[in-house]
Amino acid sequence: MTTEKTTAEAGTGGGIEVRPVAGHIGAEITGVDLAAGPDAAQVAAIRAAVLRWKVVFFRGQRLDHAGHVALARRFGEPVVPPRRGKASPPDVPEIETTADRLELGGRFGMPHDEWLRRRRHTLHRGWHCDHGARVDPPAATILRAETVPPYGGDTTWANLAAAYAGLSAPLRAFVDGLRAEHRLGVGYQPRPGEDAYVRHLLDHQVATVHPLVRVHPETGERVLFVNGYYVEQIAGLSRPESQAILDLLLDQVTRPEYTVRFRWEPGSVAFWDNRATVHLAPSDNAHLDHPRVMHRVMLAGEVPVGVDGSPSEALLGSEPGRW
Repeated sequence: MTTEKTTAEAGTGGGIEVRPVAGHIGAEITGVDLAAGPDAAQVAAIRAAVLRWKVVFFRGQRLDHAGHVALARRFGEPVVPPRRGKASPPDVPEIETTADRLELGGRFGMPHDEWLRRRRHTLHRGWHCDHGARVDPPAATILRAETVPPYGGDTTWANLAAAYAGLSAPLRAFVDGLRAEHRLGVGYQPRPGEDAYVRHLLDHQVATVHPLVRVHPETGERVLFVNGYYVEQIAGLSRPESQAILDLLLDQVTRPEYTVRFRWEPGSVAFWDNRATVHLAPSDNAHLDHPRVMHRVMLAGEVPVGVDGSPSEALLGSEPGRW
């Protein structure tokens, strides 16, 4: 496996190594203790690796909640989500705990596996960026594993910049000028009769028109800003035209060569650029009798800007900088 060493190794606080793990996305970083707090050179090296490889992985870390938030502050401003599940720590508002087996089962009056099926009834539906229906989706997410099953429960990421670059030139020119509506809960298949999850979606609706291709604010890359969970319809196209184009683009994004899959261990940390990736949470562990407890902190992001310089437009439920 090729090893790319960062320039930070030559400076104070060096020793970081960045080892790519797939051809277009993903790298493992060693030589840093995240709980001790990376120094300025290490922060710069990690930031550069995230921008280059879109998601980076650390193993064997001993972060607690306070250390997790302190780490996030070295890279941006953590957001405080207004609604968190009961498993999240009440005294650390920046931390969201995702404990599927512990919390979601029965929360909306249905088994967790049924709830998951209704949200992922096509191969594209589960792919998403975090809070993509907001007018200012988070810039990045830092997720750490506390408890993981002995098998199953992997997460997969896709590189949206590489997916865009892999399109033919005529298709890139076509999608550069398009915009699409992103809406919370798109595609969920309701239960017959009363459905508590539909009521939850209606009570917390969020919608934004985003450019279909956004310009990354730090790298300048053009990013194919689509996902299967939030995108409702491409503006200006008929619904059949929109669906055909979205299916084509989502097939492109999720091609195996643009993805990386990570096997979690207790103490693993993943840090990804939420502006340039979509990810797929696992669906192979709902039937297993093993908990999966993860904690995440998200960093405040910018309003996306398209190729023509036009920003996203909020329709419902979000304002820039206000959570």
